[in-house]
Amino acid sequence: MPSMLKIAPESSNTPVERMEAPTTGPLVVAIAYDGLCTFEYAIAAEVFGLARPEMGAGWYRFATAAVDSGVLRAHGGLRFEVDGGLELLEDADLIVMPGWKGAGEPVPERLRGALLAAHARGARLASICSGAFVLAATGLLDGRRAATHWRYAEALERAHPQVAVDASVLYVEEGRVLTSAGSAAGIDLMLHIVRSDFGTDAANSVARRIVMPAHRNGGQAQFVERPVPKRPESRLSPLLDLVRADPRHRWTIADMARKAALSERSFLRRFAEATGTSPGEWLAGVRVDEARRLLEATALPIEEVARLSGFGSTATLRHHFSRATALSPRDYRERFGHGCKGARVAEA
Repeated sequence: MPSMLKIAPESSNTPVERMEAPTTGPLVVAIAYDGLCTFEYAIAAEVFGLARPEMGAGWYRFATAAVDSGVLRAHGGLRFEVDGGLELLEDADLIVMPGWKGAGEPVPERLRGALLAAHARGARLASICSGAFVLAATGLLDGRRAATHWRYAEALERAHPQVAVDASVLYVEEGRVLTSAGSAAGIDLMLHIVRSDFGTDAANSVARRIVMPAHRNGGQAQFVERPVPKRPESRLSPLLDLVRADPRHRWTIADMARKAALSERSFLRRFAEATGTSPGEWLAGVRVDEARRLLEATALPIEEVARLSGFGSTATLRHHFSRATALSPRDYRERFGHGCKGARVAEA
């Protein structure tokens, strides 16, 4: 079934039609809805719906199925028509849920039922970003790991406590249910599906066409900005400022308690109340932040970054840094270091 997506600006009454060359491979159906996430949908259409004659006649077929009726709207001032309704899911081999209307928006029973029926007969279900809320509503993620955008992770956990939400990864494959993190992480998941279906060479070819790495190391933790905690209104405030100003100092609990003019026992209790964590975990976070700054702004050797950030050894730096960002210090510098300042915005 060749896909035909008709798109026109809000002010136009003349849709543009694009017919794609027929293929005989797996049928991929993307779900559309009023308020469609344009970028997430475009990821599925680009990977699975673009004509790729170099891949042969066995390449994917692509169609778009609407949850809602009539002419629908998408982000960016677009109106669109689709190939059909949810009946298209009956023949789908892979169903892609490209985002959703919102974390608190209910999932229509007809969509939930269609997804469950498709999965029961063997179809794979994949979500991008907030599309995980739709898959979670089917119950198919209960007791399984799932990914979503890090901003939605807590909301997904609250709404579906049976789901093991992993906010640190780019995508998760749990049998025939696959979920990805925010927006561009959907590209990583779609390339993973191509790799699984057609092999590494095919995935590499698609990745080259869209100018993306065929496989990205690390997870979405690398893109999460560490929030600056509110400064506790207590005698700990000057101490925390002092530690932040000199993270390379060999701070001990006894040292910090003495600076705060508290017994070690009182210091530990008040520190937990003020920061929500232990002195060791907090100090490691301060040092990771300093290491990130040095890796981004300087060309210092990794050994010197470890020393100046207070970790002492590269092994200790690597352990804490990888745990916090899912990247090694060297990989982080390659992505975000001096000369790559646009990388964080472009990839986040």
